[in-house]
Amino acid sequence: MNDSPPVAFELSCPHRLAPEDARARLRALGEYLGNKYGLTITWTGDDEATISGSYLVVTVSGSLKLTSGNVTFTGKDPGILWRGKARDYLQGKLERYLNPSTPVADLPRR
Repeated sequence: MNDSPPVAFELSCPHRLAPEDARARLRALGEYLGNKYGLTITWTGDDEATISGSYLVVTVSGSLKLTSGNVTFTGKDPGILWRGKARDYLQGKLERYLNPSTPVADLPRR
């Protein structure tokens, strides 16, 4: 019997945005993930959200946190087969949505 806790899946993305702009961009990303994959994003404060749901065979369960200069995602490890793909996908989405050269209105919601 294995009683060790599950391995955490963590990633971070630095940003240089004003807090209001970063919040708007993360909310847009939340809308996108909800609309595209049916994930549930629940904002537990201005700068923190929980994300849950599943897509195909991957269960998503974690938290997103905005701090000055950084966004972090911490969640359940999707397993060795999906870890790299999940990391690359989420990192890419965070970088795209936190890119100041793209206006918030131009970020996909679907």
